[in-house]
Amino acid sequence: MHYFISPVLWQFLVKWLAHFPLFPPEASSVAPYADALFFFLLFISALGSGIVILMVVSFSVLYHKERNPEATQIEGSTLLEATWTIIPLALFMIVFVWGALLYFRIYNPPTNAMNIYVVGKQWMWKAEHPGGQHEIDALHVPVGRPVRLTMISQDVFHSFSIPAFRVKREVIPGRYTTVWFTATKPGTYHLFCTQYCGTLHSQMIGWVYAMKPEDYQAWLAGSTSGSSLAQNGERLFASLGCNACHSGNPSSRGPNLAEAYGAKVQLANGSYTVVDDAFLRDSILNPSSHVTAGYAPIMPTYQGQVSEEGLIDLVEYIKTLHSNDRVQQTLNTSLVQNSGSTTGTGASAQGQAAAETPRMVNK
Repeated sequence: MHYFISPVLWQFLVKWLAHFPLFPPEASSVAPYADALFFFLLFISALGSGIVILMVVSFSVLYHKERNPEATQIEGSTLLEATWTIIPLALFMIVFVWGALLYFRIYNPPTNAMNIYVVGKQWMWKAEHPGGQHEIDALHVPVGRPVRLTMISQDVFHSFSIPAFRVKREVIPGRYTTVWFTATKPGTYHLFCTQYCGTLHSQMIGWVYAMKPEDYQAWLAGSTSGSSLAQNGERLFASLGCNACHSGNPSSRGPNLAEAYGAKVQLANGSYTVVDDAFLRDSILNPSSHVTAGYAPIMPTYQGQVSEEGLIDLVEYIKTLHSNDRVQQTLNTSLVQNSGSTTGTGASAQGQAAAETPRMVNK
């Protein structure tokens, strides 16, 4: 084509399209499916608009006053009315079914998807990897592996969007939302907040780095903070005294947390629910709303005492509890430290510790 236009103009168009693309690249497994539906909608919209414009122009010419000075009475046509009803209805149903299938494809992550937590706050994105890697306004992901993002807002409504991956999901205060993707092309892609969230909303942007698996593993090894989210959660679990009541012993005041994640539990009101991320988070912040059957509603709330990052750490720790050995170990360590700190203080300190113990229950 450059033979038919000025070389200067050709270079301008090439550089302009390279730096200001009108359409983002397809860099995820779901992107071609989303684009196919998008272009189908554009096609039927253009076709419908063209038919309407053609009819308006044709009728304007055929029934102009000079051609048709006397108005002609036109009776209705059942065939015509059925045609313009059935064809649009069929197109709408095709779009509805197509969009529904695509929706379920986008919002139902595979069971083997790697989970990364994302916390939105004014005005930044914070990503937390299970291994303890933390990122601000950046997200490193491997190519060819499903990645699920578990997201929550610390303040106001945000919206997490990666145009090249064709994913966008609302990030809501007090509730986890998820979205997933599989990156298909290594590269660097824009990350946006597409929900107005305050004066610096336009600066809440970042980059997604899609890397080859070996490069991603090298990045993980070089970016670790030394402690995984589960390890951070274990320390927080012990510091809050949760292990005193969730030790797994028959006499424990709180339910056994070993193998609790993913299980179905009965609540005090007789209903059943599945223990997932949202349930664990809400149980820590609003324990009276999720009292397990057989236990008294005596757990205190930790609303305002544990940050969103701390809640993520606690949830990740509970996910790793397949037995009570780790809980017992941290409990014994805490008892030894407490006994050492109370040496020489007499029975009054022991009585105070005993009086405070019932508050750390049913976490």
